[in-house]
Amino acid sequence: MKIENETGADVATLRWIGGTDGYLQMIDQTLLPTEFREIECRTVETVWEAIKKLRVRGAPAIGIAAAYGVILGLQTVAGSDRGRFDQRLKEVSEYLAGSRPTAVNLFWALERLQKLADLSPELSGGEMHQRLLDDALKIEQEDLQMCHKIGEVGARLLAKGDGVLTHCNAGGLATSGGGTALSVFFEAARQGKEIHVYADETRPLLQGARLTTWELMQREIPVTLISDSMAGWVMQEKKIQAVVTGADRIAANGDAANKIGTYSVALLAHAHGIPFYIAAPSSTFDLSLESGNQIPIEERLAEEITNGFGKQTAPEGVDVYNPAFDVTPAKYIKGIITEQGLIQPVTKEEVSRVLSTADA
Repeated sequence: MKIENETGADVATLRWIGGTDGYLQMIDQTLLPTEFREIECRTVETVWEAIKKLRVRGAPAIGIAAAYGVILGLQTVAGSDRGRFDQRLKEVSEYLAGSRPTAVNLFWALERLQKLADLSPELSGGEMHQRLLDDALKIEQEDLQMCHKIGEVGARLLAKGDGVLTHCNAGGLATSGGGTALSVFFEAARQGKEIHVYADETRPLLQGARLTTWELMQREIPVTLISDSMAGWVMQEKKIQAVVTGADRIAANGDAANKIGTYSVALLAHAHGIPFYIAAPSSTFDLSLESGNQIPIEERLAEEITNGFGKQTAPEGVDVYNPAFDVTPAKYIKGIITEQGLIQPVTKEEVSRVLSTADA
Protein backbone atom coordinates (compact mmCIF):
# COMPACT_ATOMS: atom_id res chain seq x y z
CA MET A 1 0.00 0.00 0.00
CA LYS A 2 1.16 3.51 -0.71
CA ILE A 3 0.19 6.31 1.64
CA GLU A 4 1.13 9.94 1.97
CA ASN A 5 3.81 10.91 4.46
CA GLU A 6 4.02 14.25 6.19
CA THR A 7 5.41 15.86 3.04
CA GLY A 8 2.56 14.60 0.88
CA ALA A 9 4.73 12.07 -0.99
CA ASP A 10 3.54 8.51 -1.62
CA VAL A 11 5.33 5.95 0.56
CA ALA A 12 5.02 2.16 0.45
CA THR A 13 4.47 0.19 3.66
CA LEU A 14 7.78 -1.56 2.98
CA ARG A 15 10.13 -1.53 0.01
CA TRP A 16 13.57 -2.69 -1.07
CA ILE A 17 16.07 0.04 -1.92
CA GLY A 18 18.92 -0.76 -4.33
CA GLY A 19 20.34 -4.05 -5.63
CA THR A 20 21.70 -7.06 -3.77
CA ASP A 21 23.75 -4.69 -1.59
CA GLY A 22 20.66 -2.63 -0.76
CA TYR A 23 18.40 -2.47 2.28
CA LEU A 24 14.78 -2.73 3.40
CA GLN A 25 12.87 0.41 4.31
CA MET A 26 9.54 0.26 6.12
CA ILE A 27 7.01 2.29 8.08
CA ASP A 28 7.40 1.77 11.84
CA GLN A 29 3.81 0.80 12.66
CA THR A 30 4.38 0.89 16.40
CA LEU A 31 4.38 4.71 16.20
CA LEU A 32 1.14 5.15 14.22
CA PRO A 33 -1.16 7.03 14.22
CA THR A 34 0.51 9.83 16.19
CA GLU A 35 3.90 9.67 14.47
CA PHE A 36 4.89 8.71 10.93
CA ARG A 37 8.44 7.41 10.67
CA GLU A 38 10.29 5.13 8.29
CA ILE A 39 13.12 2.91 9.45
CA GLU A 40 15.96 1.25 7.56
CA CYS A 41 16.78 -2.42 8.03
CA ARG A 42 20.34 -3.06 6.88
CA THR A 43 20.94 -6.38 8.65
CA VAL A 44 18.95 -9.56 9.11
CA GLU A 45 18.93 -8.84 12.86
CA THR A 46 17.05 -5.57 12.34
CA VAL A 47 14.45 -7.37 10.21
CA TRP A 48 14.01 -10.03 12.93
CA GLU A 49 13.53 -7.28 15.51
CA ALA A 50 11.05 -5.42 13.29
CA ILE A 51 8.93 -8.55 12.89
CA LYS A 52 9.13 -9.52 16.57
CA LYS A 53 8.34 -6.02 17.83
CA LEU A 54 5.49 -5.52 15.31
CA ARG A 55 7.16 -2.65 13.48
CA VAL A 56 6.01 -4.65 10.48
CA ARG A 57 2.98 -6.89 10.96
CA GLY A 58 0.25 -8.69 9.07
CA ALA A 59 0.90 -12.11 7.58
CA PRO A 60 1.61 -11.04 3.96
CA ALA A 61 3.87 -8.14 4.99
CA ILE A 62 5.77 -10.39 7.41
CA GLY A 63 6.40 -12.82 4.56
CA ILE A 64 7.72 -10.06 2.31
CA ALA A 65 9.91 -8.65 5.08
CA ALA A 66 11.33 -12.11 5.78
CA ALA A 67 12.20 -12.61 2.10
CA TYR A 68 14.13 -9.34 2.09
CA GLY A 69 15.69 -10.31 5.43
CA VAL A 70 17.20 -13.34 3.68
CA ILE A 71 18.80 -11.05 1.10
CA LEU A 72 20.31 -8.94 3.87
CA GLY A 73 21.59 -11.98 5.72
CA LEU A 74 23.35 -13.26 2.60
CA GLN A 75 25.19 -10.03 1.80
CA THR A 76 28.24 -11.12 3.81
CA VAL A 77 28.66 -14.35 1.80
CA ALA A 78 27.60 -13.29 -1.70
CA GLY A 79 31.18 -13.66 -2.88
CA SER A 80 31.72 -17.03 -1.19
CA ASP A 81 31.53 -20.50 -2.68
CA ARG A 82 28.11 -22.15 -2.85
CA GLY A 83 28.79 -24.39 0.11
CA ARG A 84 29.29 -21.43 2.44
CA PHE A 85 26.47 -19.52 0.74
CA ASP A 86 23.99 -22.37 1.17
CA GLN A 87 24.97 -22.87 4.80
CA ARG A 88 24.39 -19.19 5.50
CA LEU A 89 21.01 -19.34 3.71
CA LYS A 90 19.94 -22.13 6.03
CA GLU A 91 21.17 -20.24 9.10
CA VAL A 92 19.39 -17.02 8.10
CA SER A 93 16.14 -18.82 7.30
CA GLU A 94 16.10 -20.65 10.63
CA TYR A 95 16.87 -17.41 12.45
CA LEU A 96 14.03 -15.48 10.79
CA ALA A 97 11.64 -18.39 11.32
CA GLY A 98 12.04 -17.86 15.06
CA SER A 99 10.69 -14.32 15.02
CA ARG A 100 6.95 -15.17 15.12
CA PRO A 101 5.40 -18.65 15.04
CA THR A 102 1.81 -18.20 13.83
CA ALA A 103 1.86 -16.27 10.52
CA VAL A 104 2.41 -18.96 7.89
CA ASN A 105 3.43 -16.45 5.19
CA LEU A 106 6.71 -16.07 7.05
CA PHE A 107 7.55 -19.75 6.61
CA TRP A 108 6.07 -19.87 3.11
CA ALA A 109 8.40 -17.10 1.90
CA LEU A 110 11.47 -18.65 3.53
CA GLU A 111 10.72 -22.09 2.09
CA ARG A 112 10.11 -20.58 -1.36
CA LEU A 113 13.55 -18.97 -1.42
CA GLN A 114 15.20 -22.13 -0.08
CA LYS A 115 13.59 -24.25 -2.81
CA LEU A 116 14.71 -21.76 -5.46
CA ALA A 117 18.30 -22.10 -4.27
CA ASP A 118 18.05 -25.89 -4.20
CA LEU A 119 16.98 -25.92 -7.85
CA SER A 120 20.09 -24.05 -9.08
CA PRO A 121 23.20 -25.53 -7.42
CA GLU A 122 25.30 -24.63 -10.45
CA LEU A 123 25.02 -20.87 -9.84
CA SER A 124 27.70 -18.98 -7.94
CA GLY A 125 26.91 -17.32 -4.62
CA GLY A 126 26.65 -13.92 -6.29
CA GLU A 127 24.39 -15.22 -9.06
CA MET A 128 22.16 -17.00 -6.55
CA HIS A 129 21.98 -13.89 -4.40
CA GLN A 130 20.62 -11.94 -7.37
CA ARG A 131 18.19 -14.72 -8.24
CA LEU A 132 16.84 -14.69 -4.68
CA LEU A 133 16.44 -10.91 -4.70
CA ASP A 134 14.51 -11.14 -7.96
CA ASP A 135 12.16 -13.64 -6.35
CA ALA A 136 11.74 -11.55 -3.19
CA LEU A 137 10.72 -8.63 -5.40
CA LYS A 138 8.35 -10.98 -7.21
CA ILE A 139 6.75 -12.03 -3.92
CA GLU A 140 6.02 -8.38 -3.19
CA GLN A 141 4.48 -7.82 -6.63
CA GLU A 142 2.40 -10.99 -6.42
CA ASP A 143 1.02 -9.82 -3.10
CA LEU A 144 0.06 -6.48 -4.62
CA GLN A 145 -1.91 -8.25 -7.35
CA MET A 146 -3.51 -10.67 -4.88
CA CYS A 147 -4.79 -7.82 -2.74
CA HIS A 148 -6.55 -6.32 -5.74
CA LYS A 149 -8.17 -9.63 -6.68
CA ILE A 150 -9.30 -10.29 -3.10
CA GLY A 151 -10.97 -6.89 -3.08
CA GLU A 152 -12.85 -7.68 -6.28
CA VAL A 153 -14.05 -11.06 -5.02
CA GLY A 154 -15.07 -9.76 -1.59
CA ALA A 155 -16.83 -6.59 -2.68
CA ARG A 156 -19.50 -8.72 -4.37
CA LEU A 157 -20.59 -9.93 -0.94
CA LEU A 158 -21.49 -6.46 0.33
CA ALA A 159 -24.65 -4.53 -0.48
CA LYS A 160 -25.08 -0.80 -0.74
CA GLY A 161 -25.28 0.82 2.70
CA ASP A 162 -24.01 -2.21 4.62
CA GLY A 163 -22.43 -1.81 8.01
CA VAL A 164 -19.34 -4.03 8.21
CA LEU A 165 -17.32 -4.98 11.29
CA THR A 166 -13.62 -5.81 11.18
CA HIS A 167 -11.11 -6.86 13.82
CA CYS A 168 -7.40 -6.00 13.98
CA ASN A 169 -5.74 -4.58 10.85
CA ALA A 170 -5.80 -6.41 7.54
CA GLY A 171 -5.13 -3.40 5.35
CA GLY A 172 -2.34 -1.94 3.29
CA LEU A 173 -0.11 -1.75 6.35
CA ALA A 174 -0.30 -5.55 6.58
CA THR A 175 0.49 -6.16 2.90
CA SER A 176 2.17 -4.58 -0.11
CA GLY A 177 -1.18 -3.63 -1.63
CA GLY A 178 -4.59 -2.56 -0.34
CA GLY A 179 -4.75 -5.34 2.20
CA THR A 180 -7.00 -8.36 2.50
CA ALA A 181 -10.11 -7.51 4.54
CA LEU A 182 -9.66 -3.79 3.95
CA SER A 183 -9.18 -4.28 0.21
CA VAL A 184 -12.77 -5.56 0.21
CA PHE A 185 -13.90 -2.29 1.77
CA PHE A 186 -11.77 -0.18 -0.55
CA GLU A 187 -13.24 -1.88 -3.62
CA ALA A 188 -16.81 -1.70 -2.29
CA ALA A 189 -16.35 2.03 -1.69
CA ARG A 190 -14.90 2.46 -5.17
CA GLN A 191 -18.02 0.83 -6.56
CA GLY A 192 -20.18 3.39 -4.74
CA LYS A 193 -21.70 0.96 -2.23
CA GLU A 194 -21.48 3.52 0.60
CA ILE A 195 -20.51 1.03 3.29
CA HIS A 196 -19.82 2.03 6.89
CA VAL A 197 -17.04 0.20 8.71
CA TYR A 198 -17.04 -0.52 12.45
CA ALA A 199 -13.52 -1.23 13.73
CA ASP A 200 -12.81 -3.07 16.97
CA GLU A 201 -9.99 -1.51 19.00
CA THR A 202 -8.33 -4.95 19.05
CA ARG A 203 -6.76 -5.16 22.48
CA PRO A 204 -4.19 -5.28 23.88
CA LEU A 205 -2.11 -3.56 21.16
CA LEU A 206 -4.98 -1.65 19.53
CA GLN A 207 -4.21 -2.41 15.89
CA GLY A 208 -7.81 -1.61 14.99
CA ALA A 209 -7.79 1.73 16.78
CA ARG A 210 -4.30 2.79 15.72
CA LEU A 211 -4.04 1.35 12.21
CA THR A 212 -7.38 0.31 10.68
CA THR A 213 -9.19 3.55 11.47
CA TRP A 214 -6.17 5.52 10.24
CA GLU A 215 -6.11 3.67 6.91
CA LEU A 216 -9.85 4.05 6.36
CA MET A 217 -9.74 7.74 7.18
CA GLN A 218 -6.88 8.12 4.69
CA ARG A 219 -9.24 6.68 2.05
CA GLU A 220 -12.19 8.77 3.32
CA ILE A 221 -14.27 5.67 4.08
CA PRO A 222 -16.75 6.17 6.95
CA VAL A 223 -15.47 4.36 10.03
CA THR A 224 -16.60 4.14 13.64
CA LEU A 225 -14.25 2.89 16.36
CA ILE A 226 -15.66 0.65 19.10
CA SER A 227 -14.07 -1.29 21.96
CA ASP A 228 -13.91 -5.05 21.53
CA SER A 229 -16.60 -5.62 24.18
CA MET A 230 -19.12 -3.50 22.24
CA ALA A 231 -19.26 -5.73 19.14
CA GLY A 232 -22.17 -7.88 20.31
CA TRP A 233 -24.34 -4.91 21.21
CA VAL A 234 -23.61 -3.16 17.92
CA MET A 235 -24.75 -6.35 16.17
CA GLN A 236 -27.87 -6.46 18.35
CA GLU A 237 -28.64 -2.90 17.24
CA LYS A 238 -28.56 -4.20 13.64
CA LYS A 239 -25.78 -1.85 12.62
CA ILE A 240 -23.72 -4.76 11.24
CA GLN A 241 -24.66 -6.73 8.12
CA ALA A 242 -21.35 -8.55 7.63
CA VAL A 243 -18.02 -9.20 9.34
CA VAL A 244 -14.76 -9.39 7.38
CA THR A 245 -11.36 -10.08 8.97
CA GLY A 246 -7.97 -11.25 7.78
CA ALA A 247 -6.08 -14.38 8.84
CA ASP A 248 -2.52 -15.38 9.72
CA ARG A 249 -2.79 -19.11 9.04
CA ILE A 250 -5.60 -21.27 7.66
CA ALA A 251 -5.64 -25.04 8.02
CA ALA A 252 -6.69 -27.48 5.29
CA ASN A 253 -10.23 -27.73 6.68
CA GLY A 254 -10.71 -23.94 6.76
CA ASP A 255 -10.11 -23.31 10.47
CA ALA A 256 -8.48 -19.87 10.60
CA ALA A 257 -6.09 -18.25 13.06
CA ASN A 258 -6.31 -14.48 13.39
CA LYS A 259 -5.69 -11.81 16.01
CA ILE A 260 -6.97 -12.69 19.48
CA GLY A 261 -10.63 -11.75 19.79
CA THR A 262 -11.60 -12.90 16.29
CA TYR A 263 -13.09 -16.13 17.62
CA SER A 264 -15.36 -14.14 19.92
CA VAL A 265 -16.49 -11.94 17.02
CA ALA A 266 -17.26 -15.03 14.93
CA LEU A 267 -19.40 -16.51 17.72
CA LEU A 268 -21.27 -13.22 18.12
CA ALA A 269 -21.88 -13.02 14.38
CA HIS A 270 -23.19 -16.59 14.38
CA ALA A 271 -25.54 -15.82 17.28
CA HIS A 272 -26.95 -12.82 15.41
CA GLY A 273 -27.22 -14.50 12.01
CA ILE A 274 -24.56 -12.25 10.46
CA PRO A 275 -22.18 -13.70 7.83
CA PHE A 276 -18.58 -13.89 8.99
CA TYR A 277 -15.95 -13.83 6.23
CA ILE A 278 -12.18 -14.31 6.21
CA ALA A 279 -10.13 -12.54 3.52
CA ALA A 280 -6.68 -14.01 2.85
CA PRO A 281 -4.36 -14.93 -0.02
CA SER A 282 -3.63 -18.53 -0.94
CA SER A 283 -0.18 -18.18 0.69
CA THR A 284 -1.88 -17.97 4.10
CA PHE A 285 -3.18 -21.55 3.82
CA ASP A 286 -1.14 -24.27 5.49
CA LEU A 287 -2.45 -27.44 3.90
CA SER A 288 -0.04 -29.54 5.94
CA LEU A 289 -2.30 -28.94 8.95
CA GLU A 290 -5.54 -30.90 9.05
CA SER A 291 -7.26 -28.52 11.46
CA GLY A 292 -6.82 -25.39 13.53
CA ASN A 293 -5.89 -27.49 16.55
CA GLN A 294 -2.43 -27.85 15.02
CA ILE A 295 -1.82 -24.14 14.47
CA PRO A 296 0.90 -22.84 16.84
CA ILE A 297 -0.31 -19.87 18.86
CA GLU A 298 2.19 -17.18 19.77
CA GLU A 299 2.21 -15.98 23.37
CA ARG A 300 3.51 -12.50 23.99
CA LEU A 301 4.88 -10.59 26.97
CA ALA A 302 2.68 -9.90 29.99
CA GLU A 303 3.69 -6.22 29.85
CA GLU A 304 1.57 -5.71 26.74
CA ILE A 305 -1.45 -6.13 29.02
CA THR A 306 -0.20 -4.90 32.40
CA ASN A 307 1.76 -1.92 31.08
CA GLY A 308 0.22 -1.23 27.70
CA PHE A 309 1.81 1.76 25.94
CA GLY A 310 3.84 2.57 29.05
CA LYS A 311 1.01 2.93 31.58
CA GLN A 312 0.57 0.39 34.36
CA THR A 313 -3.04 -0.82 34.54
CA ALA A 314 -2.69 -3.96 36.67
CA PRO A 315 -1.13 -4.87 40.03
CA GLU A 316 2.52 -5.87 40.16
CA GLY A 317 2.99 -9.62 39.96
CA VAL A 318 -0.47 -10.52 38.63
CA ASP A 319 -0.56 -13.67 36.52
CA VAL A 320 -1.14 -12.90 32.83
CA TYR A 321 -2.09 -15.02 29.84
CA ASN A 322 -1.44 -13.23 26.55
CA PRO A 323 -2.00 -15.33 23.41
CA ALA A 324 -1.63 -13.17 20.29
CA PHE A 325 -4.04 -15.25 18.19
CA ASP A 326 -7.05 -17.50 18.40
CA VAL A 327 -8.58 -19.97 15.95
CA THR A 328 -12.07 -19.67 14.46
CA PRO A 329 -13.51 -23.07 13.47
CA ALA A 330 -14.61 -23.37 9.84
CA LYS A 331 -18.22 -23.98 10.88
CA TYR A 332 -18.50 -20.33 11.92
CA ILE A 333 -16.99 -18.96 8.69
CA LYS A 334 -19.49 -18.18 5.92
CA GLY A 335 -16.78 -17.96 3.28
CA ILE A 336 -13.07 -17.38 2.73
CA ILE A 337 -12.25 -14.68 0.20
CA THR A 338 -9.10 -15.46 -1.80
CA GLU A 339 -7.49 -14.25 -5.01
CA GLN A 340 -8.59 -17.58 -6.52
CA GLY A 341 -12.24 -16.96 -5.67
CA LEU A 342 -14.68 -17.46 -2.80
CA ILE A 343 -14.40 -20.66 -0.76
CA GLN A 344 -17.99 -21.45 0.21
CA PRO A 345 -18.96 -23.61 1.98
CA VAL A 346 -15.80 -23.72 4.06
CA THR A 347 -14.87 -27.39 3.92
CA LYS A 348 -11.66 -29.29 3.26
CA GLU A 349 -12.96 -30.31 -0.14
CA GLU A 350 -13.90 -26.79 -1.19
CA VAL A 351 -10.61 -25.36 0.10
CA SER A 352 -8.75 -27.89 -2.03
CA ARG A 353 -10.92 -27.27 -5.09
CA VAL A 354 -10.61 -23.48 -5.08
CA LEU A 355 -6.90 -23.41 -4.31
CA SER A 356 -6.15 -25.98 -6.99
CA THR A 357 -7.20 -23.43 -9.62
CA ALA A 358 -3.83 -21.74 -8.98
CA ASP A 359 -2.13 -24.69 -10.65
CA ALA A 360 -4.73 -25.22 -13.37
